[in-house]
Amino acid sequence: MSITVYRSLTWMCGPLVSRYLRRRLSMGKEDHRRFGERFGEASTSRPDGALVWIHAASVGESLSMMSVIERLHRDRPEISILITSGTVSSAQILKDRLPMGVIHQYVPVDRIPWVRNFLDHWRPNLILWVESEFWPGVLSEVDNRNIPAFLVNARISDRSLRFWRKLPWVAKRLLRTFELCMAQTELDADRLRRLGADNVVCPGNLKFAAEPLPADPGLLADLEAKIAGRPRWVAFSTHNNEEETIARSHQKLSANFPELLTIIAPRHPSRGEEIADKLTSSGLTVARRSRGDAISSETNVLLADTIGELGLFFRVSDIAFVGGSLVPHGGQNPIEPARLGCAIVYGPHMDNFLAIDAELTTAGAAAHVGSVDELAREIGILLSNAEHRSARIAAASVVADGKGNILDAVFLYLASRLNEISPSDAAMVGQDEST
Repeated sequence: MSITVYRSLTWMCGPLVSRYLRRRLSMGKEDHRRFGERFGEASTSRPDGALVWIHAASVGESLSMMSVIERLHRDRPEISILITSGTVSSAQILKDRLPMGVIHQYVPVDRIPWVRNFLDHWRPNLILWVESEFWPGVLSEVDNRNIPAFLVNARISDRSLRFWRKLPWVAKRLLRTFELCMAQTELDADRLRRLGADNVVCPGNLKFAAEPLPADPGLLADLEAKIAGRPRWVAFSTHNNEEETIARSHQKLSANFPELLTIIAPRHPSRGEEIADKLTSSGLTVARRSRGDAISSETNVLLADTIGELGLFFRVSDIAFVGGSLVPHGGQNPIEPARLGCAIVYGPHMDNFLAIDAELTTAGAAAHVGSVDELAREIGILLSNAEHRSARIAAASVVADGKGNILDAVFLYLASRLNEISPSDAAMVGQDEST
């Protein structure tokens, strides 16, 4: 399929796409207060002057850009910043994390009339596109309008590589949109070149440059007081079918650690009730944080089915299991707990973080497990051996903190374009309406 055919099909299928979006709305997967943004209808006015648009698909991508947003906001206050994402959870987290004045909008669905609505309103002077969500409609329209665009923190997974190699002409056309691709790793850089990118550099993974996840001091003190003296570990960003393994591991561990508290923070907090039912059915006593359930000495599992509190749980536990790694999802970001003094454990599926996985494992900062027994044994060793746990934490901190120059490198690559931006540029962006 060519990009022209794709654009035409999405244009014609407007009613079907609208119906799909409304179904998502009824399921709670869209924000009813800002639903129009998904159709390119802005919910606020465009600021005067120059504007940088940053697109980050979901929570992880959004958080990886916080260091960029904060630096840009601090060093170039005359430039307005717009960040878009596609999920309700990312919007909720960004609401509390973004600097004053930075605008969040939901990205429009990739249908040309809606994309044009968005671009006509916001008229970005510069675009930073994060990781690997390549939408043909948006990117071809950006290219048609000659808006300068950079691919930032780019990552090409095995699955993405296989997909785009089936459509090499499309991949090359889309990558042409970016005047520079900044890859997370040399492997990602090589894959981008294989897909047709001409200008690729590798400054490193911006997730290393992010500030540690925050935590409310009052909530931290309160939770510490409630679980004081109890051995504990946290399994974060867990996916479906992982909670059962974690529950069985808890039961095995409880023979040696009868006061053990397992904290489970699911990747999708909306699954809270479903997870609680499964855990209760397995004989565990569960306290749901979203409901404010009391934590007693009888509580086996604190189900952290809330948004934006991972920084809290990484501070009350110095052992963290990385979710999305026992199932073939590709894992979640292990740097976040490493930055906050956690020993890292994960399953065999860390495909989304291969370079970080290799670095942490080589440094002795993390260990792989593949079963209930292996998970229970590894957590048990960390709980019982403070010296081993401290060594693992120290190694993780060295890896996580040794990447301070990445942000400087990214801004060095952006410098010339940022210096070109001025208030008068805002009205100069091309308005090519060709299909």
